[in-house]
Amino acid sequence: MDPLFAFDDAQCQALAEAHGTPCFAYSGRVAEGQLLALRAVLPARVRLAFAVKANSHPALLRRFATLGASFDCASIGELEKVEALALPPGRTFFAGPGKRAPELQRALALGVRIQAEGWEDLARIDALAGGEVAVNLRVHPAFDIAEGNRIIGGSGPSAFGVDEEDVPELLARAATLRHVRIRGLHVFAASNQRDAAKLLAIHGAVLDLARRLCETHGLVFEQIDLGGGLGVPYAAEEAPLDLVALGQGLSNLLERHSWFTGELILEPGRFLAGPCGVYLARVVRVKESRGTRFVILEGGINHLLRPLLTGQPFPVKAVGKTEGQVPVTLAGPLCTSLDRLGDVRLPELAPGDLLAFGTTGAYGLSEGMTHFLSHPVPPEAWVD
Repeated sequence: MDPLFAFDDAQCQALAEAHGTPCFAYSGRVAEGQLLALRAVLPARVRLAFAVKANSHPALLRRFATLGASFDCASIGELEKVEALALPPGRTFFAGPGKRAPELQRALALGVRIQAEGWEDLARIDALAGGEVAVNLRVHPAFDIAEGNRIIGGSGPSAFGVDEEDVPELLARAATLRHVRIRGLHVFAASNQRDAAKLLAIHGAVLDLARRLCETHGLVFEQIDLGGGLGVPYAAEEAPLDLVALGQGLSNLLERHSWFTGELILEPGRFLAGPCGVYLARVVRVKESRGTRFVILEGGINHLLRPLLTGQPFPVKAVGKTEGQVPVTLAGPLCTSLDRLGDVRLPELAPGDLLAFGTTGAYGLSEGMTHFLSHPVPPEAWVD
C-alpha cells in the first residue's frame, strides 16, 4: 500500500459509498502503528504527549490514551475532550499564548500541567491557586528554528513564550509569587522537520539552554518539553523521518546532560495522526480558463487549509484511475479565489470522479475554515 494513503482504492470507494462525500476517514491501525513505532525507539525517560490540535477525533484520542500517550492541549475545548478520557493526573499539558483566567482555573482543578507563556500566566495562576503549583515556562529561544514550513515564525519576534534574553527579569519577578514554582522548561522550536539531525541539533540547544538557566538561577527542572515538529512526507520523493537516528540521538543527549534527571517530553501531532487519514471528495466540474484547467471539488479550504498556508498540496490520487497525467489546479466550492488545494498532475477527470487526499489525519478538518460559507461539516469515519 502507498504509505501516503491509509486506504487503497477499493477501500476509498467503499468509504465514499458508506459515508458520502466529502468525508474524512481515519485508520486506527495506522495511527497505532505510528505511535508504537516512535515509542519503540525512544529512551524510557521520553514522554509522548499527542498534540490534540492536530486531530481531536474522540476515537483517535481514546486509542492513543490506551497506548499510554499523554496529551498536549491548546484550548479549553481540547482540555474538555481529554478530560472525557478520565486519565490519571500528570498526563495532560495546557499550552497557548492567550490563556484566560477561567481556563487556567479549570486547568488547575483538573490537575493539568500548565505551560506558562509569560508573566500574565504566572500571576493569574498564583492568584487562583490554593497551594503550591509546579509549572513549565515556555521560552522563545534566540537560536534558529527548524521549520519545514514557516508556521512557528522563526527566531524573530514572537507571540509565544518569553524571549530568551528576558528570562532573567521574569524569574526575578516570579520569585515573589506565593504559589507558583517553575519546575520545567518548554521550547517549541521545530515544525514538520523530517531531518533527524536538525531535530537533534535543536533538542541539544534546548538542553544547553536548560542547563544555563539551572546553573545561573538555581532552578530545578522536573521536565524539559522539547515541543513537536516531527515531520512526515507529503510527496513520494520526500524521505521519512529516521526514527532510529532520532531515538539514538536523544539517548546520547541524555547521557551528555547527566545533570538532568527528569523526563523529556515530545509533542508529536502530525507524525502520530497525519498518515492515518484520507479526505475523499468528488469532482463537481472541470473547466478551462485562459490556459489553466480547473478541477472544482465538493470541498476546499473549508476542509483542507494547509495547502493555502504552506504552498504544498496534500498527496492526491484519482481513485480507480492511473492512465495519463495532466496538470490541473484543484479548486473548492467557496466563493473566493483563495480556495485552492494545489497545482498537481492527475489523470483526465470528469464530474463524479473520486479524489483521495492522503496524510490528512493531521491538520485536516481541525485546521479547515469549516464554517466559512456555511457548507455542511463533513463526516469523519473511524476505521478499525
